[in-house]
Amino acid sequence: MTGAAPLAPPTTRVVATREEMHELGIRLAAILRPGDLLVLTGPLGAGKTTLTRGIGEGLQVRGPVTSPTFVLARTHPSLVGGVPLVHVDAYRLSSALELDDLDIDFAGSVVVVEWGSGMLDGVAESWLEVVIERPTGADASDAAAAEDEDELDADEPRTVTITGFGPRWTA
Repeated sequence: MTGAAPLAPPTTRVVATREEMHELGIRLAAILRPGDLLVLTGPLGAGKTTLTRGIGEGLQVRGPVTSPTFVLARTHPSLVGGVPLVHVDAYRLSSALELDDLDIDFAGSVVVVEWGSGMLDGVAESWLEVVIERPTGADASDAAAAEDEDELDADEPRTVTITGFGPRWTA
């Protein structure tokens, strides 16, 4: 996934609240299909899991969609016979080989990978890169200092940039 040039210009928008981030996920779900891969990048508390919850709601999968930090990957089957959502947290993985060991069904699912930048080389020929910038976002070392998840996920404007790579996302 490194070195590939995007085929379409990135889309950038400001998302002001958690609810708007969730709604963006629902809207993204409407265009997703089996085999789609989304790589989410942003600091702790940026809204990666909130966006994924919206994708899960839009895909009508079994929930709740929560951060898979300690299980690494969680599959959410469809409640309506649609595509399942695989939600991956690659933060604790040290290589693409460890990700491969999770035996994820990339072809038959929508796969959302948090902290996956640089870990997915060769996994898919097309993917969406979603970068979420939060002016006061925490880094991983700040996680223990945060009092609770609501503090990390507090409403404040985030800039979300979505870039499509590969033939799936041409025009």
